[in-house]
Amino acid sequence: MYLTSEVKKDIFKENGKNEFDSGSPESQVALFTYRIKHLTEHMKENHKDLGTKRALMQLVGKRKKMLAYMKEQDIERYRAIVKKLGLRK
Repeated sequence: MYLTSEVKKDIFKENGKNEFDSGSPESQVALFTYRIKHLTEHMKENHKDLGTKRALMQLVGKRKKMLAYMKEQDIERYRAIVKKLGLRK
């Protein structure tokens, strides 16, 4: 499996306050980004997989909403996470 609890802890540790901080917007956006990258690679090989395509579009929408929330609440945190994850915004 690509997303084990150790991988999640690493993502939360890098982007959140600690390895158990799954609620902060930064850690959630980082987790969404990790999952989006994985599904994008899957879609390159399996372009007819419509279920995965739908899940990918939902994840992109969730990340977009979370980034909009962060931008509205604290622009500096928003800019920091976008720069750290290398997102186009």
